[in-house]
Amino acid sequence: EFCHQSSGSICHLNQHQLHDQLKAGNVLVMFDSLDEVFEPGKREDVITDIHRFTNTYPKVRVIVTSRVIGYKPQRLRNAQFRHVMLQDLESEQIQTFIEHWHELTFTDQADKVRKQERLQKAIDTSSPIRQLAENPLLLTMMAILNRNQELPRDRSELYNQASRLLLHQWDVERALLEDNRVDPKTIDYQDKQQMLGKVAYFMQGNQAGLAGNLISGEDLERIIKDELKLREVTNPRAVAKVMINQLRTRNFILCFMGADYYAFVHRTFLEYFCAWEFVRKFEKKQEISLEQLQTEVFCKHWRDESWHEVLRLIVGMIDSNKGGEIIEYLMAQDGEAYEFGNLFLAGDCLSEVRNRYEIQSTDTELLNCFKDLIHYSKNRHKFHYSRFQAVVAVATHWQDHPDTLPLLQQLARYDQYWMVRRTAIQQLALGYKDHPDTLPLLQQLASFDKEDVRRTAIEQLAQGYQDHRDTLALLQQSARFDQHSLVRCRAIILLALGYKDHRDTLALLQQSARSDKDSRVRRTALEQLAQAYQDHRDTLALLQQSARSDKNSSVRLTAIEQLAQGYQDHPDTLAILQESVRSDKDSWLRSTAIEQLAQAWHDQPWLWEFLCVRVAALSEHRILHDPFERDQDEDYDNVNPRQVALQAILKYYPNHSQTRSLLKNRAEHDPDPKLREFAQEKLAKLR
Repeated sequence: EFCHQSSGSICHLNQHQLHDQLKAGNVLVMFDSLDEVFEPGKREDVITDIHRFTNTYPKVRVIVTSRVIGYKPQRLRNAQFRHVMLQDLESEQIQTFIEHWHELTFTDQADKVRKQERLQKAIDTSSPIRQLAENPLLLTMMAILNRNQELPRDRSELYNQASRLLLHQWDVERALLEDNRVDPKTIDYQDKQQMLGKVAYFMQGNQAGLAGNLISGEDLERIIKDELKLREVTNPRAVAKVMINQLRTRNFILCFMGADYYAFVHRTFLEYFCAWEFVRKFEKKQEISLEQLQTEVFCKHWRDESWHEVLRLIVGMIDSNKGGEIIEYLMAQDGEAYEFGNLFLAGDCLSEVRNRYEIQSTDTELLNCFKDLIHYSKNRHKFHYSRFQAVVAVATHWQDHPDTLPLLQQLARYDQYWMVRRTAIQQLALGYKDHPDTLPLLQQLASFDKEDVRRTAIEQLAQGYQDHRDTLALLQQSARFDQHSLVRCRAIILLALGYKDHRDTLALLQQSARSDKDSRVRRTALEQLAQAYQDHRDTLALLQQSARSDKNSSVRLTAIEQLAQGYQDHPDTLAILQESVRSDKDSWLRSTAIEQLAQAWHDQPWLWEFLCVRVAALSEHRILHDPFERDQDEDYDNVNPRQVALQAILKYYPNHSQTRSLLKNRAEHDPDPKLREFAQEKLAKLR
């Protein structure tokens, strides 16, 4: 109605024309910010209206956005909405951002290259910095900091400078003058940091604790107002409201989560300011002693993973010797019941200490603890995870120690547990790639050792030594002749990923897809052919052959999936899928073929009749055309193709005149009890 009655300044579209476009599915409709409907009852009404809209216009693509807080997914999930969460940047996206940012920022070419390489190196070589770079805002701040200085290696100092960068841009005096109720007062970035420290300290004491990253608007305003009172700010409540708004909209330290709740824009800021407040109480205010820090903070929280970053930052921000005492305190805890989490946290804290040489004895004692844990003989099956994690800890925290390389080499060759050997191999390739002994050791393990070790070794060779003259030949040998199918599968994947353009790779994958004796290998080869060689003239024919005639149902299923996803427009694909639905003996395959048909051809008029024949629920389809019968003991969890067809009908034909009667028929008469139960549940929701 709005579009129909609009004067045209915003939009003007005849209501009937819009209805026709919606019915035809030629419109993308977006309902933005569901969370900003604050009253729960009204929000439920809006969801109901959205659900009705999708039923009225089933062909329209609909996107609903909401912050997490206050969002209840089940009702939209019942309406067949898929749920996705925005993710952090991936490595390639980070690299692209850095390239574009420097291209736009610098006019001096040499300076641009130097600063870009410096930032990329910092991200590549530092795990904490790399984690920060996954957030677009933090990556931007790192780029700005890097323009005038090297990024600090000390994480806490990097966080300090990042927060200062954001807070320093805020001209509080100018902002406050915009409101004549507020008495102007300059508040520098250190004041703001202290206020945010109080906010973070309060949040860690909430019921959800640090895991929640959430504070109510009322509590946030109260904390900032109290801090302003201490600074003798006139009308502190009004100033607090201004500060909250600008911390959110101009400083980007806080963000609004909906329903009058706020959070730090990135969890890193919550953790940093929480640690900052503990350190201020310990060092500057001396309100807590070292013993209290150990017993009331570290002892209380070392088992809680959501606290680990805060505890690590605290150790990194205080005097090295005091940090050493906290590490010794962690080492003394009984961690066996918690898979020795106290030791792993102690190792992480050690890496934060500014001057490790000042606590050399603590350093050595902790290293020996990890060596003992690697060889821990008590209940090895129970603590196997702790053992290979201990290998990672030694390789990470003591990479330059003279004992580490020989220890990793010994574990890679001889440890009785394959996961310890696998981990040692990975750490050798990661930290000692250029050592003269590493490549020969990996080659030896790839050729003559146990299956799991061989698989790990070829993975590391393909990743770290792709251009070495022997690597390709070794992978080809493994793909063709290794005795274990999983090694052959992994070698095939590595060849397709790293050597796609080599003249021998295509032929090797085709041979494996046709004639390898193991079905897993044939499936893997088909998948890699469809992904890497989709346009090659032989790939389609090979997939069609496998879909029709491979003796193994899982191979036929893989071929059908690849045909439906990559060759939907080919004239033979539809016929192959329909034939598979009608005549393949495997119920999983028939179910998959039905799903692929419904997904790709749901706008075709023939599909309704085709699905009804599969369900056999209407009067003209009394004979069960799909022969699935459930054995209560052997295959109770197997998928019934009739149920899959019924689900497709409910998804794509919810308003069809015969859908309800079809459901009722299956709920009463289908021989499969699970399908009857499913149909009864759907009927109840339609009432």
